[in-house]
Order: sequence, then structure tokens, then C-alpha cells
Amino acid sequence: MKLALIGYGKMGKMIEQIAIARGHEIVSIIDIDNQEDFESPAFASADVAIEFTTPQAAYGNYLRAFAKNVKVVSGSTGWMSEHGDEVRRLCTEEGKTLFWASNFSIGVAIFSAVNRYLAHIMDGFPQYDVSMEEVHHVHKLDAPSGTAITLAEDILGQVQRKQAWVKGTLTAADGTVSGTNNHQADELVVSSVRQGEVPGIHTICYDSDADSITISHSAHSRKGFALGAVLAAEYTAQHSGLLSTSDLFAF
Repeated sequence: MKLALIGYGKMGKMIEQIAIARGHEIVSIIDIDNQEDFESPAFASADVAIEFTTPQAAYGNYLRAFAKNVKVVSGSTGWMSEHGDEVRRLCTEEGKTLFWASNFSIGVAIFSAVNRYLAHIMDGFPQYDVSMEEVHHVHKLDAPSGTAITLAEDILGQVQRKQAWVKGTLTAADGTVSGTNNHQADELVVSSVRQGEVPGIHTICYDSDADSITISHSAHSRKGFALGAVLAAEYTAQHSGLLSTSDLFAF
């Protein structure tokens, strides 16, 4: 499979290593300093482009790839609220293909399935309040993380007493705390911590006067994300439309 990489930071470099090890060819690498390569024959020859950039750049990258009929796998977050409807239209009405996920880790896919099942059970036990905390490295710009938002929305889909998720406290790298965890009974609080080089920890807690039930996923490195992105690209090369990890992992 011929792959293009859009974004060549730590994730892009790790994806490159894993893709080559799995027998794929990297035909184009696009970063901030060579945007003109979107117009190159090499980029247009790609079966799939894997995109890990920023919330500000992601949507424009999709459009430039779609213009060359290149399918896209993307892990960029923070663009959905502004551009989600248009991307869905492009994929459902105009034949474009985007595989998007807030997290490509196989472990997170399994954790997400456990989260949905636990939330389904806990819907019947209103004495438990549910909250979430996510911890990431200091370079992460968005809070809560895209993965946390996806997990929270899955909980809202199962626990009827919760109607919306809200941002809780944000603990910065220097220990400064902003925001509040105060919330209404029908709100799910998602708090965030930024520290060191933590790849990602997501913890969900159901707490009552009697006891607590907690599930957590901790990433040891970015390798799991990178492998999942390459697996998604392999899947996307053979499929079309708006795709997600629920298509790739049939839990």
C-alpha cells in the first residue's frame, strides 16, 4: 500500500516506522514547511494519507487530500464542532473517505467497549455518580482530550440520568488549577491534568456512599496509537465513506 503522511512530528515518525515494517511504502511526507507537496504527483499516488496535525489544520488537510481523491485516516481532534457536518456530507454525498478516531489504540478500543457495557449496567444504579479524569503530556493543546469526549459521549448514550458532559478542573504542568468540578446532577464532569510526557491515561469512576467502581486505561507509549493508525489505513484502503474504530474493531 502507498501511504502519504500529513504531519511529521513524533506520531508521524512512529507511524512511518511501523508502516514500513509492515511492508508499506511512504510516497509523500507533508509537514508545515512543504504544503505545496499536496499538489505533487507523489501525494496523488497515495492509496491513503494518515493525518496527525492540529485542530486548526485538520479540516483544510482533508479538503486538499479529497481534492486529489486520496482517502484519509486522521487522529486530529478539536475540529468536529465546526466542520463535522460538512465532512459527514462530503463522505456520505460526494464519495470522499475519512477514517476518523480520537484514539487509534487497540487497547482504547477495548476499553471503550468495556466503558459502554459498564455504563449500560450502571444506568440501573442511580446511587452512583460518574466522573472522568484524563491525563496527558504538557504539549497537548486541547482539554478534555478527544478520547475523553468520545468516552463521555458513550456514557451519555447509556446512562439516562446524565444529559451532558462538562469541563471540570484543568491542572496545568506547573500545578495551577483552573475551572471547577462543581456540577449539576445531570452533568458528567471531565477533569484534565497536563504533566510531563504522559502518553495518555483515562479513568472513569462510579462513586457512591458505599463504594466506588473505577476503570482505567494507561498508554505506555505512542506505539499503540501508531499501530492502530496503520491498521486503520489498511482497512480504509478497502472501504469507503465515513469510517471509525467501530468499523475496524467489531466489539
